[in-house]
Amino acid sequence: MPSSNALDPQSPLARAIYDLGIVSTIVFALIFVIVTGAITFSIFRFRTRPGELDPIQILGNRKVEIAWTIIPFLIVIFLFVITLSAMNRADPPPAPSPDLVITGHQFWWEVDYPGSGVITANEIHIPTGKRLSVRLESKDVLHEFWVPKLTRKESNVPGQPNHIWLQADKPGDYIGQCSEFCGTQHAWMRILVVADEPAQFEQWQQAQHKPAQPPTNNAALKGQELFRTMSCINCHAINGVAGADLRVAPDLTHVGSRKQLASGMIDNTPANMRLWLKSPQHIKPGALMPDFGLTDEQLDQLATYLSTLR
Repeated sequence: MPSSNALDPQSPLARAIYDLGIVSTIVFALIFVIVTGAITFSIFRFRTRPGELDPIQILGNRKVEIAWTIIPFLIVIFLFVITLSAMNRADPPPAPSPDLVITGHQFWWEVDYPGSGVITANEIHIPTGKRLSVRLESKDVLHEFWVPKLTRKESNVPGQPNHIWLQADKPGDYIGQCSEFCGTQHAWMRILVVADEPAQFEQWQQAQHKPAQPPTNNAALKGQELFRTMSCINCHAINGVAGADLRVAPDLTHVGSRKQLASGMIDNTPANMRLWLKSPQHIKPGALMPDFGLTDEQLDQLATYLSTLR
């Protein structure tokens, strides 16, 4: 898994910063050489010699004053222009329609693909080599989306959408984090961006379009019935289950295919699924999912059903 504390050197932001750094270094090097050369020349050319009169004073010389005002001004304008150019390359205006809409909740991420209608949670799949326009929103408090290797920080502000560009040039898993304190479980509001080759991304997206897999055994069938008759259905959506269309909490249509649970707190295994259902407040205190006091048999049935949703 790639490290999350370094910017991808092939990303547009990294390339723009690199180009700006090269140009700025050259400009400052030239300024240093010119100023140093002028000082050195002046030391030897205009040094005081025995018997010489005091040099002519140029106080109030308009030409000199104009020159030493205009030259620094032109240098500042040049640096401003190349900085503005680099900023536009690194963060151009948003596309007319976003490729992704990422919404912050306490304490998880909702991921919407408007072009295809796919909706998922916490695990963000993107195709490699494509720059994606991302709209950032929040349903409750101030959050901040940050995947260090792929993009800069940007705030998810309630009622005020923001925008970033997101691109991965190499396949792999990229770790991110909410970097704005948003409540008790701020530190466990992780982001997982999975960059797939374009063909693999299309396969993933087609799989996400499909409704939830019907129960294949008696335990899963009873687990589905528990989901429908308990409070689960009042918060979670499962495409293909009648009445399960609310998205107050993460969409569970394909929850079994995700790598992690509870926004990155634990790996997604049948055992961890059961543990999460048994005591969500023990694993993630402050999360909005309550403890329903399920029996061992109900835990087995519900965990079995959810783990089959791939």
